[in-house]
Amino acid sequence: MPAKRPPKKSKTSPPPPPSPAEGEENEERSEDDETTEVVAEVVPDIMADEDEPAVEEDEDDEDKPRRKVVPYAEDEEATKSAALSRFDPMQAYQREVQRHPLLLPEEELSLATKYYETGDVRAAHKLVTSNLRLVVKIAYEYRRAYKNIMDLVQEGNVGLMQAVKKYDPTRGVKLSSYAAWWIRAYILRYILNNWRMVKLGTTQAQRKLFFNLNKEKQKLLAMGIDPSPKLIAERLNVEEKEVMDMDVRLGASEASLDAPVGDTDGKLTPRVDLMAGTGEGADILLAEAEISSMLKGKLRTFRETLKGKDLEIFDLRLAAQDEPLTLQELGDKFGVSRERVRQLEARLVGKLRIHLREELEEAARS
Repeated sequence: MPAKRPPKKSKTSPPPPPSPAEGEENEERSEDDETTEVVAEVVPDIMADEDEPAVEEDEDDEDKPRRKVVPYAEDEEATKSAALSRFDPMQAYQREVQRHPLLLPEEELSLATKYYETGDVRAAHKLVTSNLRLVVKIAYEYRRAYKNIMDLVQEGNVGLMQAVKKYDPTRGVKLSSYAAWWIRAYILRYILNNWRMVKLGTTQAQRKLFFNLNKEKQKLLAMGIDPSPKLIAERLNVEEKEVMDMDVRLGASEASLDAPVGDTDGKLTPRVDLMAGTGEGADILLAEAEISSMLKGKLRTFRETLKGKDLEIFDLRLAAQDEPLTLQELGDKFGVSRERVRQLEARLVGKLRIHLREELEEAARS
């Protein structure tokens, strides 16, 4: 019979007792295991998954400590999207506004009467905070006219506070109905002042055209009518020239005067250097200087023909360098009446007119 093979060792059989060298290795392993346990305790509970099993170490890799894998999040893509989500201040503001409850009509009337009679700031604060939803609702009506809705809400809140300050509960009008006009007024004024760097609407007619010109054009085009400036002016009760000016302003964009518009000899030319001056041209100034010089010469020629009282009237009244003397002062100096001096002056002016006409006609012929 064949010889019996020795029985194989069972996997569940206990290991043989370690040798002295192996005992030292086991002690080192136990120290590593203790280190691994300390690390696992430091990890916060919220970051660990209790159902996640520890990662098994390879039996051959005895030098590496065994650590528990702690996942940051189950869905990595969800974590990235949450970290990169943009904060919306308008939604945060609306959540804050909803914390303030609406008031019943009786409560609103009681608080408004209290503030109207005593000026209690706490009552005014409750009236303002309970109507913040109204400001948001009205501001959204103008979101196409101005992009930053938060600026409109902020300006509308100022109008709401002004409305609470001016509100008279004895007139029988709801606070919300009264405050809506103040809120719209402050929002519209803010849009006009900040829609462009240069204000477009400074008068009542310009403000009306700013908000209604394009709407009126669309209405007329929908009816098949040519939206001429004259027709729009009649429908909006404004002047035709104001319609034309506002149409140009709304159609043109802002342009900087310092922006370069051309290149001359390698040097940029700003727009302001190419604009026409507001003063008179050099040719007009030269012509006026020549006329003034010629007129002074003709006056000197006319003065040489005068004598006596006519010369004194010419020097002290008609061609006086400083403040001219009055008729009464000249009358006292000549020893005549005021009326007589006026007659002498009128005769002298007639002579001067004839002299200048003859001299200028001669100069024109030459």
